[in-house]
Amino acid sequence: MALSPAVAPLRTPTTPSTTASATTIRVLVADDSAVVRGLVARWIGEAGFELVGTASNGRIALELMAKHDPDVVLLDIEMPELDGTTALPRMLAMSPSVQVVMMSTLTTRNADISLKCLALGAVDYIAKPESSRGVTTSDTFRVELIERVRVFGSARARSRRPAFGHVPATPHAPAGPAVGHHAPAVVAHPAPAAARPATPFTLRPKVRNRTQPRALLIGSSTGGPRAVGEMLEGIGSAALRRLPVLIVQHMPPIFTAVFAEHLATRTGLPAAEGKADERVEPGRIYVAPGGRHMGLAAAAGGPIIKLTDGPPVNFCRPAVDVLFKDAAVVFGAATATVILTGMGSDGTNGARALTEAGGPVLAQDEATSTVWGMPGSVARAGLAEAVLPLPELATALRAMITGQPA
Repeated sequence: MALSPAVAPLRTPTTPSTTASATTIRVLVADDSAVVRGLVARWIGEAGFELVGTASNGRIALELMAKHDPDVVLLDIEMPELDGTTALPRMLAMSPSVQVVMMSTLTTRNADISLKCLALGAVDYIAKPESSRGVTTSDTFRVELIERVRVFGSARARSRRPAFGHVPATPHAPAGPAVGHHAPAVVAHPAPAAARPATPFTLRPKVRNRTQPRALLIGSSTGGPRAVGEMLEGIGSAALRRLPVLIVQHMPPIFTAVFAEHLATRTGLPAAEGKADERVEPGRIYVAPGGRHMGLAAAAGGPIIKLTDGPPVNFCRPAVDVLFKDAAVVFGAATATVILTGMGSDGTNGARALTEAGGPVLAQDEATSTVWGMPGSVARAGLAEAVLPLPELATALRAMITGQPA
């Protein structure tokens, strides 16, 4: 997986005390590989978190969850007896606020399953190296894993209820909906409102005599796959057919192609990874391919996609800033731009270039974001003309695209 947009330094290795404080982040690791369980357990302890247990399958994980109320579960997809996709809805039924991060190797099948798990309530996913040796030697995997535990576990640990557990976790518990079925799912809450105080920011004055947008630009990261899909569905295919949609979602290779397929199914519009020198056309969705920057270039007949293998920007490749800065040159004020949930600050410099070109920038609000990093950075920089909940973003963007009142 591409590096997180903002990688915080690992904590100084410590030995957790036997009696953890109320705000110590509790972690449960479920993976059928003994090597992975052992390494991740060691990293958890070194980072100062509390490891409440390790499990080789989903059944054991559910039993440990009922006993220890973890804040974060690192859940492997493929396990014997009870796999991660089957265990996930049971975990969320047991504790709707638990933060479940799916772990999987980089295959098309696992990418598809991981994205479906996000729709069922997992907060994020992380790509595991394919071999035990890769897990042992990958600093990127370790840093990303610890960062996710810290980000997702901190708010949940602060808001942890004294009492826990209303549903016994037994091997005979009713099965949750299978991934891909349309049965209703219990969706995890990003964090209770009490743990997410409002962050002050200043809105940018709205642009008068707005230019009709010729492109919709979207930047997102953690929590983005679900947010992007919901927002595009809310805008509606009729409006989206008027202009191209260009998306940078922080994802590894393979995942971005599968993400595009999911968006095509959800919107009814053609969606795929952007290809080098491909002409940008209305009514199509272009997703930046994992591991490559996606930008734009002017050409006879209209803008084209530009792919590069340059160094990471804001620790990311693809980076939102790359697309946004190019779009500011190619489209000028004729853009509609939105920054959705995600760690770090990628997109802020690009948003500044877009606003200087006269284009409007919107940001997702803190309450509906899984992580208010990227949209928060844009808001605090005074670059957003509106900071809105996800459903209202769809309404506002539809109005911009169609030129009709919201």
